[in-house]
Amino acid sequence: MSSEKKIQNACVIVLGDIGRSPRMQYHVKSLSENGFSVDFIGYVNSPPLEEIRSSPNVRIHELNPFPELELPNILKYLFKTIWQTLGLLITLVSIRKPKFILCQNPPAIPALIVAYFYCLLARSTLIVDWHNYTHSILAIESPNSPIVRIAEWVEGFFGARAAHGFCVTKAMKEDLQTKWNIRTTVLYDRPPQQFQSISIEDKHELLHRLGENISAFHAPPGSPDATNGNVLESTAFTVKYSNGEVKNIDKRPGLIISSTSWTPDEDFSILISALDQYESNANESPKHYPPLVCIITGKGPLKEKYQKIVAAKSWKNVSLAMPWLENEDYPKLLASCDMGVCLHYSSSGLDLPMKVVDMFGSGLPVCAVHFDCINELVRHGENGFIFHDHQELAEQLCNWFYDFPNNIALTNVKQDIQKHLKQFQALRWSENWKNIALPVFKE
Repeated sequence: MSSEKKIQNACVIVLGDIGRSPRMQYHVKSLSENGFSVDFIGYVNSPPLEEIRSSPNVRIHELNPFPELELPNILKYLFKTIWQTLGLLITLVSIRKPKFILCQNPPAIPALIVAYFYCLLARSTLIVDWHNYTHSILAIESPNSPIVRIAEWVEGFFGARAAHGFCVTKAMKEDLQTKWNIRTTVLYDRPPQQFQSISIEDKHELLHRLGENISAFHAPPGSPDATNGNVLESTAFTVKYSNGEVKNIDKRPGLIISSTSWTPDEDFSILISALDQYESNANESPKHYPPLVCIITGKGPLKEKYQKIVAAKSWKNVSLAMPWLENEDYPKLLASCDMGVCLHYSSSGLDLPMKVVDMFGSGLPVCAVHFDCINELVRHGENGFIFHDHQELAEQLCNWFYDFPNNIALTNVKQDIQKHLKQFQALRWSENWKNIALPVFKE
């Protein structure tokens, strides 16, 4: 009985796809492992983490998606807000009374409003997890829309009435304090345990299996490594011998990766232009530049547009694939790559890309586009590189892969970067959350 009394109810709201909200899933997982029974509310378009689905301390409440209607944008936004408000209210009334609600922002409308009034009536505590600003995201496509001004007011008014708040950067903490007098605790994203370096055997198994759907992972026909009599199986990057030994192929392609939700706050034309420049350099100096394989993972509205752009390219030295990866394969692929690329520039200039955290957790250096607070995560020359345009990105890729993988001139640079990445890998989400977030939830 005593253990049952210790368990407290918590509610976590994500007015988005739970499966594509890693930070909130990590919150839920940590809460469920630290004495809380969690009602997790959101849309389930992608499967959540297995640890959450199988946890006896987590109940997932799926919201019904807003139906597709042919309406003017302002009417569609109005009806969607009413639909989401009713869906949230009905769900909140049906759950056990929580000690607190942890509400993700964005989106503020109607999540913050509904959560605030529910907490007022139920005498629960409202805690906001600030990932970014709703109004800054809306302003990307409609800077002069009245909805942007309404969203900004909602964030300031209801955000200031929350009992506690977390945010993702020091810059955001200062901005919230200055703009709305909202006090928050900085809870940096840290990689969970599944994002870590892997063995060459695991790398080979992954690349060999993914090669069934990604042709660029196949060993070139007639390559010496593939035709050697002692070879059991090979990929474009690795070879497994009949005695079980696995090795990297000396003359292998470079492998880079980026992940995206294919939204307007990431400009993939920068990466494609950089790959054009790499292709040009490789054509001029084929002995110094290896073939380059680029993987872009994720789903989203602009994916089809960029698929058409890439399909029109006649690259000979660059291959680009856009696969959808299973949850368990994504961390392993990060750890198998040679460089990550991040094009997230932040609509507010105050949040940090979680994909970079995952890459660092996997021991992968990153080329990241510059914005105001990116140096809270990426330190140029220490754990990766920062670029301002496609020319700088192309230069960084060409430098990194010049005479790859045996460029002696880069040995010290790569060792220094790996040293800083190992330091980053030492602090994981669970430990950081227990130190910073748990005391707030226990109050």
